[in-house]
Amino acid sequence: MAEVNLVETVNLALAYELEHDPSVVLLGEDIGINGGVFRATVGLQARFGEERVRDTPLAETAIAGIAIGMAAMGLKPVAEIQFTGFIYSTLDQIINHASRLRHRTRGRLSCPMVLRSPYGAGIHAPEHHSESPEALFAHVPGLRVVIPSSPARAYGLLLAAIRDPDPVMFFEPTRLYRLFRQEVADSGEALPLDVCFTLRQGSDITLVSWGAMLHETLAAADALGQQGITAEVIDVATLKPLDMGTILESVAKTGRCVIVHEAARSGGGGAEIAANLAEHGLLSLLAPVQRVTGYDVVVPLAKLEHQFLPSVERILDAARTTLEFT
Repeated sequence: MAEVNLVETVNLALAYELEHDPSVVLLGEDIGINGGVFRATVGLQARFGEERVRDTPLAETAIAGIAIGMAAMGLKPVAEIQFTGFIYSTLDQIINHASRLRHRTRGRLSCPMVLRSPYGAGIHAPEHHSESPEALFAHVPGLRVVIPSSPARAYGLLLAAIRDPDPVMFFEPTRLYRLFRQEVADSGEALPLDVCFTLRQGSDITLVSWGAMLHETLAAADALGQQGITAEVIDVATLKPLDMGTILESVAKTGRCVIVHEAARSGGGGAEIAANLAEHGLLSLLAPVQRVTGYDVVVPLAKLEHQFLPSVERILDAARTTLEFT
């Protein structure tokens, strides 16, 4: 079993589906000859041909629209938006067409497309290259929003997203692309969508996160463990539809919860989770829910980027506040 990083597992998953499903087509800017900005599609055009791995013009609206048309006609397009800062011009196509095609046609048509995009801060990129807009898409009925947190998770979730009959927004944390390696079997085995994954069992506090922030969240759990505090760590993985059952079950056990995400605080995914905890798990809570998030500002450039991203220290501070509440 090979040890691979996250971007390599994306390549493995795409290659597996291209090989085993002739209806799968990849499209995007520079994904063919150049293998993509982050090399996620390197070698795929040479292996599967230009009809299956298609370079497109620099036109995100067209990429999304073409993918919807392909999906409506029976193909399974996997479109790449080079950075999520460039994704906003696709909103008309994604919100007004992809998300409601099944509803509009009363089930006669579906839209089995995946829109992949590198997302998030932490790689010292210029403006428009470090956005975290997952909450924006989670608000849209008819869309799935999936965010892997590790190489193994990326492989299994991407396979599941491609095989899903409805549109999936698949955000790949750029900070994790080459951060670490895992053993991943190229078996074609998908992971379930719409469920949270419990990465660590604990009884004192629940830490909830997704994407790149799981790296800091797990580090915070380790630090708490050195103090004799056991933290249950939950990887949301699919932000929409949200598996609140797993989170509620955990908080019923621990009584305390800290939610961590790098997107801006207002209207973020953490707010939805906190609201659900207040609505359905209030009697389980022994302390107010804490959120550790990015700030309500544009993601700063490299010199200040580390101050924007939630740190292990900020997570620990929130955990202490929760644990000390009586």
